[in-house]
Amino acid sequence: MTATRLDAGAKAPGDEAGHRVVLTGLGVVSSIGLGADRFLEGLRAGRSGARPISVFDTEGFAHAQGCEVTEFEPERWIERLEPAQLGRAAQFSAAAARMALADAGLDLDALRERRGMISIGTTDGESYDLDQLVEREVADGAGAFEGEAARRVPAARLSVVIAQELGLPDVEAVTVPTACAAGNYAIGYGFDAVRSGEAEFAFCGGADAMCRKTFTGFYRLGTIAPERCQPFDVDRKGILTGEGAGVLILERLESALERGATIYAEVLGYGLNCDAYHPVAPNQASVAECMRLAHENAGVKPEQVDLVSAHGTGTQANDVTETGAIREVFGETPPRTVSMKSMLGHSMGAASALGAIGCALALQNDFIPPTINHVTTDPECQVDCVPNEAVPAELRVVQNNGLAFGGNNAVVLLGRYDTAAEAAGAAPAWEA
Repeated sequence: MTATRLDAGAKAPGDEAGHRVVLTGLGVVSSIGLGADRFLEGLRAGRSGARPISVFDTEGFAHAQGCEVTEFEPERWIERLEPAQLGRAAQFSAAAARMALADAGLDLDALRERRGMISIGTTDGESYDLDQLVEREVADGAGAFEGEAARRVPAARLSVVIAQELGLPDVEAVTVPTACAAGNYAIGYGFDAVRSGEAEFAFCGGADAMCRKTFTGFYRLGTIAPERCQPFDVDRKGILTGEGAGVLILERLESALERGATIYAEVLGYGLNCDAYHPVAPNQASVAECMRLAHENAGVKPEQVDLVSAHGTGTQANDVTETGAIREVFGETPPRTVSMKSMLGHSMGAASALGAIGCALALQNDFIPPTINHVTTDPECQVDCVPNEAVPAELRVVQNNGLAFGGNNAVVLLGRYDTAAEAAGAAPAWEA
């Protein structure tokens, strides 16, 4: 079953445009840098986050490279809550929200008087803690469970901790468990809330921590690369698991202009579908349809898209299917198509949130981040993946893809916002 015109992201007859929604705050916990500035530096430099995994015991695996977050000190970012009472993913989520708040320059007391939305996507929730609980149960029996660790496990905490950490009393907090596309799902959820007027602001994105369970699952599927992630390369060997969090602050355009906020990008629209085609294999027709839904929702034509930030895992199935779908939508000369996972690894529920942040930074800073580790493009993946080095580019519209097991697909469109030009009465930059 593939998507229909009624899938999320499609405009129903009579749908009102609502508020314009802009992105004004970025919070990043990643293997290539903490905070938006360091993340930008890493993307420009083509920095690799790959290193030997240390967060869990890798004995028995022939290879165990991953993209861990290092030098993360939760006490530096988390002020109201006790970090030891939070799982690693919740720590990432709360810290990234604090970073985004500071980056946006929002007054927290004023924010507490407004209606908001928090939507955080995830694949694993707190499976790192769950790993430890299961290990303890196997070794010593269920009676040996640690109550504090068990209380850290519920995935709902990934969104709730943001409300608790920031003391936001009037928010809906939702955790979106749609696996590797969950960050884009969460952005779409926040976008709809702000566009419709249901919320005045949204903290949205994704968070996940590395865990033995997920690494083992991908390893058993034969999709873990021995050393590096090489999307679209003829010699690619699979993913590297990663971790982190990306949190974006969305607000109404008029609110951002009134307070003189930095506007990274305008959120133009999104598309979602779930084809349920196969537990792990992607479906090209469904992925293509999701892109079309996003274009329709955003009011964008394919020829207006300047860059595609691909899901780009570096597996045989994903790369061939996704590039095939891109060529189906865009034709024989698609936009440049990059994979940030070549640098970040696959950070699961955080992946498309970090991808969206990378897209916003690319729009604002006039460059395209590279696909690193690239040697020779696979003939079945005929795209310009901007190999190994960032390139300058004036971008107007950027597309961010997120694909997940079970056929959960999500695509978000961001556009350049030119404050001075629009103040002078010009059309939006992405329409020029």
